[in-house]
Order: sequence, then structure tokens, then C-alpha cells
Amino acid sequence: MELMNVGVIGVGHLGQHHARIYSELPQTRLVGVVDVDQVRRGEIGNRLGVAQFADHRALLGQVDAVSVAVPTLQHAEVVSECLAAGVHVLVEKPIAATPEEGRRMVDQAERKGLVLHVGHVERFNPVGDLIRDRLSNPKYIECHRLAPFQPRGTDVDVVRDLMIHDVDLILSFGLGRIKKVEAVGVPVLSSQVDFAHARLECANGCVVNLTASRISTGRLRKMRLFQEHLYLSVDFLSRRGLVYRQGETAGSDVQEESIQAGDEEPLKRELEAFVQAIQSGTPGGVSGEEGLAALELVHTIMHSIRGSASPLSGLSKVEASAS
Repeated sequence: MELMNVGVIGVGHLGQHHARIYSELPQTRLVGVVDVDQVRRGEIGNRLGVAQFADHRALLGQVDAVSVAVPTLQHAEVVSECLAAGVHVLVEKPIAATPEEGRRMVDQAERKGLVLHVGHVERFNPVGDLIRDRLSNPKYIECHRLAPFQPRGTDVDVVRDLMIHDVDLILSFGLGRIKKVEAVGVPVLSSQVDFAHARLECANGCVVNLTASRISTGRLRKMRLFQEHLYLSVDFLSRRGLVYRQGETAGSDVQEESIQAGDEEPLKRELEAFVQAIQSGTPGGVSGEEGLAALELVHTIMHSIRGSASPLSGLSKVEASAS
């Protein structure tokens, strides 16, 4: 199959890894990288031996697809220009700054017949496969996603920065419509909300508690799931988990199982799914609609934090993607 020409727009903390992986994939040819920082684009471009651009529009006529890893507030403008040029796009999460922007992006990609994926990379963590293999009808899920404070990323609140990873995972579990959202949050070290806790009630009866903080002393990415006769605890950092099951007969001993996922790089799996979707039409990445559903739900969470009415009536796409 002919190599696909690709580029990366924004080669900071995340974008540099997109560029590295594209340069290694057998299906793609990395044509160039874009960054407004001359030193940064020179460093990454020279390291990978590709062209460097200050303006993404100079790259668009040379590529079939791009990753967009610019600040969230720029997603809508950059992605729209890429789609208008007939270029497939994988945009880092969140899909956009607002659901309205995200909807326009999704609609534009559909009209143009282009692939639009959203970089919810935790969906591609191999330990997630172990969860889905064992999940049937959970009644309670608890998520903790904590990180030390870093000025990078504080252009958005912690809900869109960190909690959205777990929001996307929860929506992918097929728990039905989100019936109720309650949340609290507080800005601590930035002008945005740095700590947040949300409680979701799902149509199937499951209750989900999500905690996200970027003012922690360490990193933590854990999820605990409870369903009849099974308890599953998963660590997304170590990719390990513990499963506790009730024995097959009443009164029998509890069965304990340790699980360990593989060491595949989640971002590589994500980019491979993006490339495959373009080349063969095979679904597998996080679609624009799914990315929009996650954004709609985190915006509802932020409405709850701010004390305004939760616009659950606007979550039709959340229901559609989760059911």
C-alpha cells in the first residue's frame, strides 16, 4: 500500500511523540512538523529529518492527514482549516473548547467525507482491554486521576484536562444515558478549576464517582468497578489489576486474580487506528462524535461546579454514544 503523507501541527509535550511515532510507522511518511516556536520546531524537525513550518497552512497541500496538538482554544480554527483543505485529522483531547465548536468540526468532517478522530489516548491503554473483557453490568465505578501541578495545560480546567480521560472511558462502557450530574470543584493554584469531583447517575442504575486533581504530590490513575459477584481494581499507570470473584457455589472461597496488561504504547495504538480508519474505513479510533459526547458531559460537570443548571437535555449525543 502506498505510504500516507502525514504531518504534526504543534510539537510540544504531546505533539513530539505523534511526530516520532509517525516517523516509525510503516504505513506513514512524516512530511513535516509545525510549531510557532522556531527553536522547538527546529529541534523536532532536525531530530526526525523533516521539514519545519511556522504556519500549518504551508503544510496542508503536502499531506493526507495530520495530528493537531495545539492549545485547546486553537483547536476549532486549526482543525477547520485542515478539513477545508481535504486533510484527515486526529485532534488531541478535548475536541474543542466548547460543544458548539466541536459540533461544527464533526459536521464539517462528515460533509467532507473525512476522518476526524479525537486523542483520548487512555482508551488505548492495554489495561482497558482487560476491563472490557470482564465488565458486564457494573453498579458502581470510582475513578481517581491525580497529578502534580504544572503550569502547562492550565489554559483549561482540570475537568477538560484530566477528568475527561475517565469521562470518555465511562461513556465507552455502554452504561446508557447520563440521568444526573452533581459536581464540586475549586481553583487552587491557577485561575481555572484545579480540583474537581463529580457524581454521575446512569440509566442502567450505575453510579460513577470521578475525582481529578492537578495539585497532588504524586501521580495516580486508578479505577475501581463493582458488579454482582465481581470487584475489579485497575491501575492505568502500572497496567496492573486485581479481580475478586465470588466462588461458583454459595459459601465458597473468594477467588483472587492478578492481571497484567501488555506494554504496547497507547499513543502508537491510537495512531495506528487513525491510519487504518483512513486507509480501510475500519472503525477503531475515538470518533469525532465520541469526542464531542465526552466534551458535552464535562461541560455539564463544569455547569454543576459553577452552580448553574445542568443542561442534560443537551446530552443527546452522550446518550447515543453510550447506549
